[in-house]
Amino acid sequence: MQGVYFLFAFAIGCVVPLQAAVNNQLKGHIGGSTVLAAFISFLVGTLALALLATLSGQRWQNLAGLSQISWWHLSGGLMGAAFVFGTTLLAPRIGVAAMLSLIISGQIVLSLLFDRFGWLGLSMREISTPRLIGALLVVGGVLLVNFGDKLGK
Repeated sequence: MQGVYFLFAFAIGCVVPLQAAVNNQLKGHIGGSTVLAAFISFLVGTLALALLATLSGQRWQNLAGLSQISWWHLSGGLMGAAFVFGTTLLAPRIGVAAMLSLIISGQIVLSLLFDRFGWLGLSMREISTPRLIGALLVVGGVLLVNFGDKLGK
């Protein structure tokens, strides 16, 4: 089953550059507004999740638990909005490969810290030498993607 999860994670990664490109095209049709393109993207996503929740038999009354949460529990939505807005803004300006290499490197660095310290209730995993080398290779890849053309010139 873990292999299916790995494939799903890879598929999600493949969708990110597509999403940035699609949202950039959408932006062109709505007066060039990055904010409105991100809004429409989130609106469509919200409707899709509402439909999925309904079709999968989710209990809408469970949302009553929202009254007991802290404000920061809702920050994931803000982070998602910043991500969609940011990718829509950055893809045409710095290129999809540069943008995603930097996004992925940020994800790797912070993910290692989340794993190491178990922040926000996540399982703890040590930062082993192979994992650290892998993170450094990702950072090296980011440097090559963004500055590799300047080598040897």
